[in-house]
Amino acid sequence: MRPSPFRLLCGAGFLAILSTTMAKNPVLPLFAAHLGAGPEGVGLVSALSPLAGVLVGIPGGLCSDRFGRRRMLLASSLIFASAPFAYLLVSGVWGLALARFYHGLATGIFMPVAQAAVADAFDAARGEKLGTFSSATLAGRFVAPMLGGAALWMGYSGVYVLCGLAGIGAMLLAWKLPNFEGQERGAQKCRPPFRDSLRELLASRGILAGCLLEAGILFAYGSFEAFLPIVSQERGHPAWLTGALFSAQVVTVALTKPFFGRLSDRHGRMGQMLGGAALTAGACAAIPFAPGLGSLFALSVLLGLALSVATSATSAFVADLSRRENRGGAMGLLGSIMDVGHSTGPLVAGCAAALFGSAGAFATGAAVLLAVAAWVWAGPGRMKT
Repeated sequence: MRPSPFRLLCGAGFLAILSTTMAKNPVLPLFAAHLGAGPEGVGLVSALSPLAGVLVGIPGGLCSDRFGRRRMLLASSLIFASAPFAYLLVSGVWGLALARFYHGLATGIFMPVAQAAVADAFDAARGEKLGTFSSATLAGRFVAPMLGGAALWMGYSGVYVLCGLAGIGAMLLAWKLPNFEGQERGAQKCRPPFRDSLRELLASRGILAGCLLEAGILFAYGSFEAFLPIVSQERGHPAWLTGALFSAQVVTVALTKPFFGRLSDRHGRMGQMLGGAALTAGACAAIPFAPGLGSLFALSVLLGLALSVATSATSAFVADLSRRENRGGAMGLLGSIMDVGHSTGPLVAGCAAALFGSAGAFATGAAVLLAVAAWVWAGPGRMKT
């Protein structure tokens, strides 16, 4: 039997995220240091991929509204297939930075366009299907560091060749994708100007609320992501145990997102989004006060569960409030604002940690998220969804 378009898209998402994550964890900082980069250079190289996502997420989504989802998915798959081989030509830190930025363009385009394609194809089961697609990409994100670390025995070139093979696999699956529910034909008949589409999206308080809430959630998670290793190290835990905490969290999110997506389909998005945000803030703020490894592990898993509850509803919420003609732009806006939150979380939390210690970092992440959630509840949260 020929796989369904949805399964093809999930398979492409798994291989695409496997490729780009394997190119980053754990090899990228090591490769940058090998090329002579200091701490600032390592930070610069690491930051360029999310920066690319911020820059191209909205234009990529708007282009998919105008020219069709499949065309933009194919364009991003070509980058996934070619970018890993650009690392093989690198001879200096700036070359590595350019290669990483180029690779980041693929993810910045692929994720919002793929989410828009899923939202186009499903209505009643939109949250469940978006959750399932997200779980497929999380599976790639989970496998990538282990596979990339094991492949380091072949040297940096061997790792990036392996990334290239995964990227080529994603491209081949993307080429098999048909048009999604006639969306391509609709794009030909209705091509709203980019400026009008963007103005309409920015004028929607509901869409902005969903985007800002997810940004707040990722702000808090970015704080957790940056400072959990420090808390764990302060308590004398080995690095592999810290890695296990993150792995358990990723597995929790991947396994539960389809369920919580289906729950939001049946019982509404907003209450689930706000409840998940509150649970995320509580778990994040409690991390520094965990008395032992068992409680730290439990809080890490609880945070993963909270992330699954909230984010399985936010993408479907934004898709629900957008029109088919500008849904790609809406998902691109979600991705770009989310990346801003994820990137600024560690920066602001770092300032708080310098003043108040690691507990201040977690408290800051939680406080910002609660402030955003309160604004959403007081205004757009009263909308019917």
